[in-house]
Amino acid sequence: MAHHESIEINPEIMFGKPVIKGTRITVELLLRKLASGLTAEQIIEEHPRLAVADIRAAEAFAADYMADEQVAFG
Repeated sequence: MAHHESIEINPEIMFGKPVIKGTRITVELLLRKLASGLTAEQIIEEHPRLAVADIRAAEAFAADYMADEQVAFG
């Protein structure tokens, strides 16, 4: 998987889920907020420590993660 500067995985932070570096905001949370229809700007209003680049990094991380997944047909 590609290296993502803004994403941190540490077993001592949020049970090892990928987070935005320096926060406890998970990639999963950001993706769920985007999927619910929130814009990057609305998410930043809720989490002012974030920047648009952090949200884009979460999307890129998820895309790279999915690219490495194996799909089973059966």
